[in-house]
Amino acid sequence: MSELVTGEAVALELRPAKLPSRALAVLLDLVVAVVVYIGASLALVAATSSLDEAAQVALSIATFLLVLVGGPIAVETLSHGRSLGKLAFGLRVVRDDGGPVRFRHALVRGAIGVVEILMTFGVVACIASLVSARGRRLGDVFAGTLVVRERIPAGRTGQVPPPPPWLAGRFAELDLSAVPDGLWLAVRQYLTRMQQLDPQVSWEMAQRLGADVAARTGASVPHGEHPAAFLAAVVQERQSREARRAFGGAGSVAPAGSPAPFVSGDPAEGAGPSAVGGGVPGGYPPPWPRPSAPDTRQAPADRPATGFAPPA
Repeated sequence: MSELVTGEAVALELRPAKLPSRALAVLLDLVVAVVVYIGASLALVAATSSLDEAAQVALSIATFLLVLVGGPIAVETLSHGRSLGKLAFGLRVVRDDGGPVRFRHALVRGAIGVVEILMTFGVVACIASLVSARGRRLGDVFAGTLVVRERIPAGRTGQVPPPPPWLAGRFAELDLSAVPDGLWLAVRQYLTRMQQLDPQVSWEMAQRLGADVAARTGASVPHGEHPAAFLAAVVQERQSREARRAFGGAGSVAPAGSPAPFVSGDPAEGAGPSAVGGGVPGGYPPPWPRPSAPDTRQAPADRPATGFAPPA
């Protein structure tokens, strides 16, 4: 079952594809493209036999560019990074931050692929993939993309937890264009792995990432909320926008099977009621030292009585 659905709904653990599987996927794509090219060329020769030699040469070049260059670019764009070969071997092209590729990414990969795959019979692409730590060829480097394994055991991947319901949709008008892909990736890595971190380290990372996102969006962490809850709400907003852009649907994206989100609380005052004693079942342990005495504060009336377990 695919974990890479769309945009920031992808599983966080992006596992780069190895060279053998990538080579086989490219070979399958090339076989299909060459068969289509030969068929198109034969049909073109039969249809243009009355034209002069210069016109036939021009049409042959146009057919080559359209089928062997434009075809893969169109397929990769429309399928969001899954050509026939990649689909057969469980691979996908994604952006560096894990999001879906767009036309400009496919165009750069396809244009450079003409040189490093077609003109050099794949030698340059193989050398670049072997040298790269993540197996990227030159087209991936210039396009800012990565070929990843799409078929991975579900138990080995993490999901970005959803935000508290009172924060969901709160940042619908927020401008997210200034947030770089590297910061999105760092936020998603933190949200997926925060329960594995030391509580103090988790809190410090949440504060730092929250401040970085706030500085680039103009928003601020809501008073009394854990910074991780703010990060989850902003990431969910980006998920929703990516999903609407990719599929034309509406509504937010919340990956199925995601763990429970967060409990509200101020680290300077101690954890909220749900965090005392380890949080709600299936939630996260508190990201700061537990208070020595039970906290008798009541949750605000406009928030669910069950609350959310804070991350760790």
